[in-house]
Amino acid sequence: MNAWSNLQDKRTEYDKYIGRLWLAVGLIIVTFLMLLLQLSWLQIFEHERYVTASEDNRQQLQPLVPTRGLIYDHNGVLLANNKAIYNLTLVPEQVPGSKSNLQQVLDHIEQLIGLNESDRQRFWQRLDQYRRPYSAIPLRFQLNEQEVAVIAVNQHLIPSVKVVADLVRHYPIDGSMVHALGYVGRINERDLARLDADNYGPTNYIGKLGVEKFYEQELHGKVGFQTVETNARGRVLRVLQRHDPVPGATLVLHLDARLQQLSNTLLRGRRGAIVAIDPRSGGILVLVSSPSYRANQFVTGISNKHYAALRDSLDLPLFNRALQGRYPPASTVKPIIALAAINSGRVGRGYTIWDPGYYQLTEGGRLYRDWKDGGHGWVNLHKSIVESVDTYYYDLAHRMGNKIITDMLGNFGLGQVTIADQPDAIAAVLPTRDWKRAWRNDSWYPGDSLNLGIGQGFLSATPLQLATATMVLANKGRWVQPRMLKRINDQLLTNITDLGRETVPVPNDVKLKNAADWDRIQTAMIDVMHGQLGTGRSSGIGSIYKMAGKTGTAQVLGIKQDATYDVNEIAERFRDHSLFVGWAPANDPRIVLAIVVENGGGGGAIATPLARQIFDYYLLNSDGQLKNF
Repeated sequence: MNAWSNLQDKRTEYDKYIGRLWLAVGLIIVTFLMLLLQLSWLQIFEHERYVTASEDNRQQLQPLVPTRGLIYDHNGVLLANNKAIYNLTLVPEQVPGSKSNLQQVLDHIEQLIGLNESDRQRFWQRLDQYRRPYSAIPLRFQLNEQEVAVIAVNQHLIPSVKVVADLVRHYPIDGSMVHALGYVGRINERDLARLDADNYGPTNYIGKLGVEKFYEQELHGKVGFQTVETNARGRVLRVLQRHDPVPGATLVLHLDARLQQLSNTLLRGRRGAIVAIDPRSGGILVLVSSPSYRANQFVTGISNKHYAALRDSLDLPLFNRALQGRYPPASTVKPIIALAAINSGRVGRGYTIWDPGYYQLTEGGRLYRDWKDGGHGWVNLHKSIVESVDTYYYDLAHRMGNKIITDMLGNFGLGQVTIADQPDAIAAVLPTRDWKRAWRNDSWYPGDSLNLGIGQGFLSATPLQLATATMVLANKGRWVQPRMLKRINDQLLTNITDLGRETVPVPNDVKLKNAADWDRIQTAMIDVMHGQLGTGRSSGIGSIYKMAGKTGTAQVLGIKQDATYDVNEIAERFRDHSLFVGWAPANDPRIVLAIVVENGGGGGAIATPLARQIFDYYLLNSDGQLKNF
């Protein structure tokens, strides 16, 4: 019984074993058939798709950043070039997994060389913006040698992170050029939103201000591309195809670097601006705003601490006074107002008044005072310019009213932007009747015209506008558009439109009814500098060439009717501005100047001596003789 039972148990176990064996064999066969079917599907029907994907993994299209164009002054002095630095970059596609893995990589880098919050924010912003696959995103700029070494030692732990060489903007003459050139800075989120993604995808910098901003299209160049073969870790094995980038254009400006540096030195320790123009071409020779700041600190990113110091300074170094400073032009516009009076026929060319030291619209009314106590006696047009007689211009303004004056000032470029290639220039204020109604909701009064007649009241102008108006005076009404650019590559430009660029319009040439009036005004401006009673005569002494000029003293603080102006009792920032406009040589203009020294006092005492130094430096050889231009 026991033997039979054992035999049956063995038979049962054998049957179970055979059943399980066939089940396993069946499962293996089914699995093999499924794998075979899948392989057949992939090899036959999905072949083209996976070959393409394989090629995409093996080959990468990498953008090549173009070299930014150089900038020179008209003497060949290098103003903006490019220098090599090392940046830390990360390729997100080489970090497997989700964003949390990217965060771990960033944490690791922070432990190695440091990574501040702004670096992280910038990385995440660029990650979310449009970019090409496998393109590197910058993490840290301008690594030092020690940081480069640390990354190299730990490269095997962070294969997605690489140190790459880069070219960044550098300004060899830093501190005196920034308000003329502008500067290049890192591309921010707003820049990315408006830029061409194809041409700027791999670029980290863009022109922010001035010439760098206006000529960004020409300076940037065009991005190139290369197709590279990589291994599984993303290391480049070889370059399969390459399209070289097109470097940016080389710009040559009208700017004179040495004259710019001299002008900046003359204003050191003062607030103000100097603009110089070549009246033959309209080329900007000098564009200085003081105080200034260093542009190089903005290229790869300025610290919050340093930026706050610039931003919060009472002297406003970030403010471009030459292009955006609104100053009462004061007596510097008297020659233009005199032209308006005689050209309109409101007064004759021999018109004379008695100046008792004040002017009244009505008997017993308000006294509009002259700058000289007791007045100048009998005054004609010539004397009114030479000695800057306010009373004469009160009278002229009362006779002309608003429209005649503002029309003539507008013909000389006031109240508008006329420079071709400085995008940050402003129009300031040319106060018409309509302007006052729109902005002040008030009527124009005769007293407003009197203030306008001496370049005060609502009227304001930038130093650039004063230089431009003086250029038109020197040219006897002929307009040439002010501009920075002289040449691009080997092409000499006569107009910005030669580049296919739109530009702001300029007024028509100023035509007078009697062309001899130009000589009358210019003769008076020469006597300002060289006449016995000229307000700028002290700066004209000993000059081997003749200058034409006009001084100005712009009132900052209102003085009550019965009060007197005592400079010693007024805080420095409320003292008068010192102004000068003029050109030299008087009969063959080569350089036109406008100078504003904030709170400097009388124009003849402060601004005019600076003009003499600039004229001498530009016009004279080292032996003291006139240059042969």
